[in-house]
Amino acid sequence: MTLDQSLILLIIAMTLGMFLWGRWRHDMVALGALLACVFAGLIPSADAFNGFGHPAVITVACVLVLSRGLQLTGAVDLLAQKLMPRNAGTVLTIAALTGIGALMSAFMNNVGALALLMPVALQVANKKGLPPGQLLMPLAFGTILGGMTTLIGTPPNLIVSGFRSEVGLGSYGMFDFTPVGVLVAVTGVVFIALVGWRLVPQREQSSTGSFDTGVYLTEVRVGEGTKVDGKTLREVEALLEEADAQIVGLVRSDLRVTAPNYRRILRAGDILVIEAEPESLSSALSGIGLTLEEAIDPEPSADEADDEQIEEKKAQAKDDDKEKSEKKSSEGDEIVLQELVTMPDSSLVGHSASDIQVRTRYGINLLAISRQGRRNIKRLRSTLIQAGDVLLMQGTPEALSAFSSEFRCVPLAERSIDIPDKRKATFAMVVMALAVIGAAFGLLPAAVAFATGMLAFMALRIVPLRSVYDSIDWTVIVLLAAMIPVAGAMATSGAADLVAELLLDRVAQGNTIMAVALILVVTMTLSDFMNNAATGAVMCQIAISSAQQLGVSVDTFLMAVAVGASCSFLTPIGHQNNTLILGPGGFRFGDYWRLGLPMEIIVVVVGVPALLWIWPL
Repeated sequence: MTLDQSLILLIIAMTLGMFLWGRWRHDMVALGALLACVFAGLIPSADAFNGFGHPAVITVACVLVLSRGLQLTGAVDLLAQKLMPRNAGTVLTIAALTGIGALMSAFMNNVGALALLMPVALQVANKKGLPPGQLLMPLAFGTILGGMTTLIGTPPNLIVSGFRSEVGLGSYGMFDFTPVGVLVAVTGVVFIALVGWRLVPQREQSSTGSFDTGVYLTEVRVGEGTKVDGKTLREVEALLEEADAQIVGLVRSDLRVTAPNYRRILRAGDILVIEAEPESLSSALSGIGLTLEEAIDPEPSADEADDEQIEEKKAQAKDDDKEKSEKKSSEGDEIVLQELVTMPDSSLVGHSASDIQVRTRYGINLLAISRQGRRNIKRLRSTLIQAGDVLLMQGTPEALSAFSSEFRCVPLAERSIDIPDKRKATFAMVVMALAVIGAAFGLLPAAVAFATGMLAFMALRIVPLRSVYDSIDWTVIVLLAAMIPVAGAMATSGAADLVAELLLDRVAQGNTIMAVALILVVTMTLSDFMNNAATGAVMCQIAISSAQQLGVSVDTFLMAVAVGASCSFLTPIGHQNNTLILGPGGFRFGDYWRLGLPMEIIVVVVGVPALLWIWPL
């Protein structure tokens, strides 16, 4: 063993130990490993940061932005509403939820797919009287399984593709991972639906400690030719029940009906007052194609036009409006949502949105009001605001900040309340489909195809410009960019060959099938305790060296790494999706193995024969 081999193995061992210890964040540990390799002379200082330009790193960043766009526009909510069965049994519901999660995570970041479907899972669990964890863990595992089925589904696949290119075999295509990935994923989803969910410990949901705003009351307009035009209130109520929302009033021709007859037929122009949880608001709207009334910018009402007091306010605010309008225009008119709590000494108390002209004077909209214990409001714009009301406001960040400061409102911590936009959702799905097609058919390299898609999202304002870089998980980017050169140092120093030789001679004893299974199991075990992207980067060099020493196809071994790095089911720290459900599911650290261990056994039993069949040695 040479000095360079000893040094790189020591650095890798210390890096793994730091990952397992968990005291420092993964990106800090990876950056420390990279710098240690530079100081030890294993990586030339001029090449230290080449990883930041690696196609896999660029592709991961772009896919994260595209995923955020699909989430913001309500495109994925719409898909979930269409595919989820209604009034199905527990087994079928879990199968559908897990399957939808797997399907979504094949084409978007699997963490984003889980975040989108978690509210759905919690609603279903509540309806069926199940502990939330019995749906959350199957959903988390389903999104992990789905990620392995395409090139962009999970970062390890992109890393594996990059290492294949470096050995002169070219990158993998978009769907080269699909045959093996689908066989493993389908088997896993079927097992989860039939048996697996019963193995999940029944825990009570942990308190998140977040501010409970209660339900929102908001107004939605029935558009001409929409799904609900011509339906009875009873039929629409049945549709809204799927999203845990309900109708509490109807406005027709400016007449408010507080207890409408459920046989009444809706027509275009009617306004429904609906009650929904904040997290359910998006799915309630996208499910039946309704539009928020106050998000539209209609002409002023007759009352407003004739009100001399309002005109006086408009005149006084004219200069301010002009300045704010110019500021909004110069910054791109980026619109965000913000929840504001009305303080007792706020000058809003006792006034309505119309009184203070929130649209004309501040350029913002009042979309909904949450008022604990009360649902009987008048028209939203004419409802008198009370202390403690939570207001869901829409506007530019600057306008919302100025409004909250002037009227002494406290902004709540940001959370995901996305209002669907059908037009933007269509654009988002078309752009995403074109990017996938471009990468799948080799028209463009994956990094270029998805970077083009990200640029289109920015140009079309599908993702607000100020939020583009916030959509990227920079800890993952730094982790990938730092570990790729470190893994390269294993190859150049000969350490990868040394480890591969040890595994092949001492454990696999020269048996190629045993060697493939060993690579899969070792990768899967490491990914249970350290970041799967880092695991993939380290194991790819060992897999390549193992295949070369045995004189067999590199693809079989690289695909084994891809499958193993994606399947971390034993602990809450191996994958972000496992971590996300820890609190909402009320889980403990040792709860995951009860379903996770059978899942990993299934991955090996199904994965090894599939690898040998699809990618023969």
